[in-house]
Amino acid sequence: MHPKLKETLDRFYREYNLKSRIEHDPIEFPHRYKKPEDIEIAGLIASSLAYGKVSLFKPVINKILSIASSNGSLREFIINFELSKDSKLFSGIKYRFNSEKEIIGLIYSIKSALIEYGSLKKLFYSFYNSGDKNITNALTSFVKYFISLDMFAVYGKKGHTVGMKQFFPSPAEGSACKRLNLYLRWMVRSDDGVDFGIWNKILPSKLIIPLDTHMARICTHLGLTHYKTTGWKMGAD
Repeated sequence: MHPKLKETLDRFYREYNLKSRIEHDPIEFPHRYKKPEDIEIAGLIASSLAYGKVSLFKPVINKILSIASSNGSLREFIINFELSKDSKLFSGIKYRFNSEKEIIGLIYSIKSALIEYGSLKKLFYSFYNSGDKNITNALTSFVKYFISLDMFAVYGKKGHTVGMKQFFPSPAEGSACKRLNLYLRWMVRSDDGVDFGIWNKILPSKLIIPLDTHMARICTHLGLTHYKTTGWKMGAD
């Protein structure tokens, strides 16, 4: 990156009031929680559904988290979630490509991770190697873990639906994984009033930019990448 371009971008970052934008961003939802164990769960649920129009996905996320947090701890609700008893709480909740079953499947998947590893942070850390160039390998394994879970209890059949796989796209398949990279940014980057910095074992320099078509166009225009196709390679570049 040309030094003058870096200087300009750094100035924009310093001068732009990011905190004032929290209420217009899905990061608003994990900011409702104080405990790291609740923040990381709220962050994964919020980022998973953060696609399409903000005005459409925010009410859905709000409804899910309001139900799951009605008795206090979000983590405790997830850990104690029972398909036979609690699935009905989410009856009728769906969003675009994701059905009610897939939203329940997301909750069930997070429960499985918490039972096995104790936290989403510990799950991701189990795949993270500080010697890796970036988080490609760790995120690939993180996604593989969720996609490999036995979901028969949720769907009544083996395997995952297309909508469920949309929650967990993989770098190995070339996806830009915008929402997962957004989630990692929230968890990893230092607490500046916007991000949380609660996964502090991971260096922010290992992160990959949350890339969509708009960001890809900007990065291409600024000469920050030589790739022409929006995807994982462009984000890593």
